[in-house]
Amino acid sequence: MVVLNFIINEIFGQGAIFLALIAMIGLILQKKQFSEIVRGTMMTAIGFFVLSQGTGIITGNSIDGLAAAFNTMMPAANGKPDIDMSVYGTQIGIVMLIAFAFNLLFARFTKWKSVFLTGHMLYWFPYVFIAAGVDAGLTGGKLIGLATIFTAAYMVISPNLMRPLVREVTGDDSFTIGHPTTVLSLISGYLGKLIGDKKHSTEDIKFPKSLGFLREVSITGSIVICLTYIVMFFILKANGLVPGEVWGYAGGTTGIFTFIFTKAIYFGVGVTIMLLGVRMLISEIVPAFKGIAEKLVPGAIPALDCPVIFNFAPNALIIGFIVAMITSTITIILTAGMFPTVIIPLTFTCFFEIGCASIIGNATGGIRGCIVGAALSGIIMVFLVGFGSYFFGNTINNWMLVYGGQDFSLWGIVEGAIARLIH
Repeated sequence: MVVLNFIINEIFGQGAIFLALIAMIGLILQKKQFSEIVRGTMMTAIGFFVLSQGTGIITGNSIDGLAAAFNTMMPAANGKPDIDMSVYGTQIGIVMLIAFAFNLLFARFTKWKSVFLTGHMLYWFPYVFIAAGVDAGLTGGKLIGLATIFTAAYMVISPNLMRPLVREVTGDDSFTIGHPTTVLSLISGYLGKLIGDKKHSTEDIKFPKSLGFLREVSITGSIVICLTYIVMFFILKANGLVPGEVWGYAGGTTGIFTFIFTKAIYFGVGVTIMLLGVRMLISEIVPAFKGIAEKLVPGAIPALDCPVIFNFAPNALIIGFIVAMITSTITIILTAGMFPTVIIPLTFTCFFEIGCASIIGNATGGIRGCIVGAALSGIIMVFLVGFGSYFFGNTINNWMLVYGGQDFSLWGIVEGAIARLIH
């Protein structure tokens, strides 16, 4: 049990350590010199932490205020807290290890060659599937067995479905995406093929010389976030709320100007750091992974976190985020009372999962593919969270109101329905 807990918590549970270990194994299998192995291993970990710090700044220092505003205006319907899923830590760990082993075997002996390496998602998918099973009343072997089947299936199916779409974005086939954006990205990508024209990319938008600074995504993103906070300020006022109390600066030495300016600039800082981390991680893990692909799993490619494609179309990322926020908010208003929980706009899903879907929509259908894909994804996200509340209402519904609306919800709904049939 001690060894199992160490593997679960200290290796699989730590994205930097997990990816650094993968890089080290790959470099050793390539018989690289000791100095190259040390450098590649360390730089992979550093790149991961740089990427994580960037995303952390975006979610924790910038768009977190938008989430707080929506939470204040649209409180949870019943306020029932999530159950403590830590009591299922052993089951989650067992599912994670068995599913990852199956993924390796499947990649070794079949034509579907992706290996799921998104460290935190290796944990979160078993977490979601265990929660759906518990909500349906499963225990023991049935609970672990069903969660393992769904986790293993997801690790194999999702990255391989994403592979041709990622190739559209990057122009090569060196990696794919292992992240819960898949359902939204598939819809956006193939819809873009139908209605769009990839020759008219969001990255080719022409700006007058006087507005040339808008070509910098960190600046453009900061301006967009600034304007969004200004709009949210007046929405809070219109709802009889005090923005300073909602956002926590009331009674302090700073006011609304400093608050909004800081949140906006933090977004630009986060994007800059995140994209730097992406470049560092990709430049290390992809070449290192070739050792594993050549020696252990011939032809394999890594399935990585969705920000690894953000650098290919940062304009599409920002456009998709804003469009998804608008369409999801409108959908929430129009569907009020339809579901057994009050839904709030999922700012994190809009940025990461729908941002990824927007980049893929742009790659297959240009500006039109990006916008329509993001708009439709924002609508679908709301319905997935709403219907998902029937299957997570007794376990992790509040968690899903923040992080759901994509593959977590869709696959969780399917597994929850099956769990109720076999209970």
